[in-house]
Amino acid sequence: MSILGDALAGAKVLDLYAGSGALGLEALSRGAESVEFVELSSSSLEALRTNVAALGVGERVRVHRGDALRFAGKLEPGAFDLALADPPYAHDAAGRLVALFRRTPFARILSVEHRADQPVSGDETRRYGDTALTFCHRP
Repeated sequence: MSILGDALAGAKVLDLYAGSGALGLEALSRGAESVEFVELSSSSLEALRTNVAALGVGERVRVHRGDALRFAGKLEPGAFDLALADPPYAHDAAGRLVALFRRTPFARILSVEHRADQPVSGDETRRYGDTALTFCHRP
């Protein structure tokens, strides 16, 4: 999150493949205005809702159950300030998400976590051991 710095202040954030909500909830703690979470797994959704309730931030979040790529594919350009994604490493979801973003830039900035040995065509990639973060910026 520190990489994103000032981009978080007052941001409308999208957390794709939300899991327990760690990324989006961290964004809220660092000044984001609101977060929309997208997750398919029932157990992850339960953990996410528990975390939102425990932090008392329910009025600042919206939780969607569904496929992250399908959800993102329905968005209009500029729908969010910041989109965060931590897709499963077993699939090429990171590459497909970046390709979708290139066609329809649904956020000012897209941050995608992926395996470091999996090339993802973005504007900037930072590697941390076996993990990489690729950033794409709306033109």
